[in-house]
Amino acid sequence: MSGNSGIGSAKITGIGYYLPEKILTNFDLEKMVDTSDEWIVTRSGIRERRIAAEHEAASDLAYEAAKMAVEKAGIDIKDVDLIIVATVTPDMTLPSTACIIQEKLGAMKAAAFDLSAACSGFIYGVATAQSMIGIGHIKKAIVVGVEVLSRIVDWEDRATCVLFGDGAGAVVLEACEKGEGIIGTYMQSDGSLGELLYRPGGGTRLPFNEEMIRERQHYVKMKGDGLFKIAVRSMVDAAEKTLDEAGVKKKDIDYLIPHQANIRIIEGVRKRLKLEKEQVVVNIDRVGNTSSASIPIALGELNESGTLKKGDLVIMVAFGGGLTWGSILFRN
Repeated sequence: MSGNSGIGSAKITGIGYYLPEKILTNFDLEKMVDTSDEWIVTRSGIRERRIAAEHEAASDLAYEAAKMAVEKAGIDIKDVDLIIVATVTPDMTLPSTACIIQEKLGAMKAAAFDLSAACSGFIYGVATAQSMIGIGHIKKAIVVGVEVLSRIVDWEDRATCVLFGDGAGAVVLEACEKGEGIIGTYMQSDGSLGELLYRPGGGTRLPFNEEMIRERQHYVKMKGDGLFKIAVRSMVDAAEKTLDEAGVKKKDIDYLIPHQANIRIIEGVRKRLKLEKEQVVVNIDRVGNTSSASIPIALGELNESGTLKKGDLVIMVAFGGGLTWGSILFRN
């Protein structure tokens, strides 16, 4: 599903992110599971990741990122109409994490809800908010991607526990004229491939009980070999369709911000899109795979570095469990 707004559009006016203080290095992991720094770096590009403190839940990370985005945007929190939180690791199933941070922020005019699209969640959230702004339904929105994946990974499974980290990123979106800000969006999914990346236990299909926990079904399960080719192909497809619809050529892109899943996937996407390494934002070596938080964190770091200029064309592209994938093209 692709589209541009019918009446107006939305632009990013504030960017924020938050990373927990605790750093877990590959050398730390060598003491926990049968792995090595060389094995992890070669296969993923990851050298370290952040881990939330025991007292930190998803809403705590999300609040810090959203607060920073609001401050950067210079808006009154009372004027925010919508809060979307993309996450697969909410504080609890009820109420939504979005409602929890709505209260923390004091955005009492806003509607608030969570969105579940795994690593594509932030893309889905931005596209949803942009559409609502585009038809004139709302004027200001906050979209957050946040994950505390350290709570749902199996720390005895070396194939998955080395990949994931915790963090949050957020943007403020505001109404603008069509042709400014976000100029292209694309979302797609394929539920027939859901078994490649999933968490079987903890829902209504397999509720929490002693047997389920004993069998370690409450942890993330992944078939990495099956995901690799699909991830590259889907992310390239999403980017190309978004560019084509917007009438933008690949050579005009200033920055690609891909989901930070695996350095080999990122490189595969870069080469297929014929981009230079300098055009691709990469932070997976320092933060690992933070799922829905990875793109807004990378966007926040790019913005903080001072290299993101007004007028730059940026394409963000993601792929995740579901399976889901999508992209957002915007002019800064």
